[in-house]
Amino acid sequence: MIPAAFEYHAPATLKEATALMRRFGDDAKVLAGGQSLIPMMKLRLADVPHLIDLRRVSGLAYIKEQDGGLAIGAMTTYHELEASSLVRRYAPFIVEAIDLIADVQVRNKGTIGGSAAHADPAADLPALLVALEARINTTGGARARHIAADRFFVDAYTTAMGPSEVISEITLPALPLRTGTSYRKFANKASHFAVVGAAAVVTLGADGLCERVRLGITGAGPKAARSKRAERYLEGKAPTQENFQTAARKAGHGIEFLEDIHGSAEYRRHLTSVFAARALAEAVQRVAD
Repeated sequence: MIPAAFEYHAPATLKEATALMRRFGDDAKVLAGGQSLIPMMKLRLADVPHLIDLRRVSGLAYIKEQDGGLAIGAMTTYHELEASSLVRRYAPFIVEAIDLIADVQVRNKGTIGGSAAHADPAADLPALLVALEARINTTGGARARHIAADRFFVDAYTTAMGPSEVISEITLPALPLRTGTSYRKFANKASHFAVVGAAAVVTLGADGLCERVRLGITGAGPKAARSKRAERYLEGKAPTQENFQTAARKAGHGIEFLEDIHGSAEYRRHLTSVFAARALAEAVQRVAD
């Protein structure tokens, strides 16, 4: 199909981009990689009178160390993340997750900022950002903001950003020593989107117990979310299969499970438990590695 008529804007700076956002308000959308927005426009699922393309804005694609963690520019592509030695060293499950996203063409164009801003309920990266306790840094509002990932994703295709705000950078804080990560998902065979995905970050203490646990879930409900009840249960306990299973059964608490042609709410509840347990167990195994 052909998208509805729209006006195309190609600002050269972030300042120009945010000025356009303020000018056109809800009638404007930012184009980053375009791998999600453009198909929705072509199917007329999204009506965008003004399209603001960020691809000519310089300085938004980078990966660098910062305070023991990483700072990632919003226009950094999946391919650049996948190829980064810094990402492989700091959070290898990001590389693993990207390898499960769509196909090479999409990964060459899709961006981390675009994925976060689009807030697709079945996208992979939001679950990882939640589990890593990332900060989404925005500009264009009354002031620059640093929004915690678990507060950034509000609902399906809805974020905490204001109408004139644009993501400039995503920061990942330093991970403690003896930390393992894992991302496991049950994917739709056609689109590769997550029917349910679970991202686990687990730190073991000197006593071998689970000292710190973070668990992000995507695909199950209308937004990526942290499973805080599962986290609290497992912290302070031995990393056993029995404890993983019990924690995983709590992973769906508070999620409003989706129901569609890909699975019922009860099916997604079951998958959440299964893949949360697998991700937790694999994260702990990687601490030992």
